[in-house]
Amino acid sequence: MGKYFGTDGFRGEANVTLTVEHAYKVGRFLGWYYRQQNPKEVCRIVIGKDTRRSSYMFEYSLVSGLTASGADVYLLHVTTTPSVSYVVRTEGFSCGIMISASHNPYYDNGIKVINGKGEKLSENVITEIEAYLDGEMDEIPLAKQDMIGRTVDFAAGRNRYIGYLISTATRSFKNKKVALDCANGSASAIAKNVFDALGAQTYVISNEPNGLNINNNCGSTHMEQLVKFVKEVGADVGFAYDGDADRCIAVDENGQIVDGDGILYVCGKYMKEQGLLKNNKVVTTIMSNFGLYKALERVGIKYDKTAVGDKYVYENMAANGNCLGGEQSGHIIFSKHATTGDGILTSLKVMEVILEKKESLSKLVSELAIYPQVLKNIRVYDKGAAQDDEAVKAEVDKVSNLLGTSGRILLRQSGTEPVVRVMVEASDLETCETYVNQVIHVMKEKGHIIA
Repeated sequence: MGKYFGTDGFRGEANVTLTVEHAYKVGRFLGWYYRQQNPKEVCRIVIGKDTRRSSYMFEYSLVSGLTASGADVYLLHVTTTPSVSYVVRTEGFSCGIMISASHNPYYDNGIKVINGKGEKLSENVITEIEAYLDGEMDEIPLAKQDMIGRTVDFAAGRNRYIGYLISTATRSFKNKKVALDCANGSASAIAKNVFDALGAQTYVISNEPNGLNINNNCGSTHMEQLVKFVKEVGADVGFAYDGDADRCIAVDENGQIVDGDGILYVCGKYMKEQGLLKNNKVVTTIMSNFGLYKALERVGIKYDKTAVGDKYVYENMAANGNCLGGEQSGHIIFSKHATTGDGILTSLKVMEVILEKKESLSKLVSELAIYPQVLKNIRVYDKGAAQDDEAVKAEVDKVSNLLGTSGRILLRQSGTEPVVRVMVEASDLETCETYVNQVIHVMKEKGHIIA
């Protein structure tokens, strides 16, 4: 990860960590960089945004920087991150930009950059952007006269994406009652239209964005409202998205939450049965639940583990030809259809399994036993020193040996805070708690923990 860009773009509090000056300079760099890649062609860059109040401010700042560097900018307006990826790779754009802080509160925002293949930007380009932001590059020349870029309304691109989503469905959703939580974010402009077009009886909450209520006690990180709503309307299934709709968490007909691990199991098993699971493998991150691996092993499905972030999941999939991967948090990638996590697409693929198997979601996920988990975030003076301490590593090895094949322990540094995360999964919560506390005790004894 870089100084500004993490695993999912440049993110921070609007006009504090991420400012309009940053956005302008990112635009200046990208407009110049992609013009250099193909100097004989017009540089075309597409921008989407979520519903945060500050998204408009950053949109205009990016447009100013891009057009000043000679790029033509196409505006999708309020849309989802996966729609930007889809439009970039199908419409021949140089790159795409999504203005969103995903599941963060409204006062944060972010800039996600997507390359011409619809994938997350490579680290070498991110390094160059950061060098420019820090004044370590020569000043980029301004475009002049007829080389100055222009802006184009491109709402039609979002409509094409909606049409594409509808085309992926294998059956009508007629007579199915579906509840959606749009997080007062990007899905508000798209999700209901898709489900209505497919014939579902669609019930929606948190689809009235006002710029300040995105992710506010709603969406995939606050499932309480959708759980209640599914029961109230008697829905067959419910789906919750995050602010930019690249995540999806499901709720079954009984109001039980089915997270990304559950979705990977349901879809992976179905795809294996249909002969569609390439390499007979599902790609996960190291944060997936131990129970998922046990369930996959029982049905004869292999798995890979990557670092946390759907970017790393996709890199594995692209390098090895795998077709299904994702995160516990709900970023699910179906590589036949998308190059990023796509919340609405994920809900359509879950609907496909329900309809084709003629079984409820609760039945489909019943074979997956999620192991109890305890995760504690420990503030430390130095993340690397705490994790690499020989005494800490010895205690982790000790716990790992005690757990054997009935659980696991994981230490992971936070990418954004002075925090080390200690996580244990085991057959019962008491065991989890005991082993987590043992490791924390050693970290404290060695003087790593901030009092």
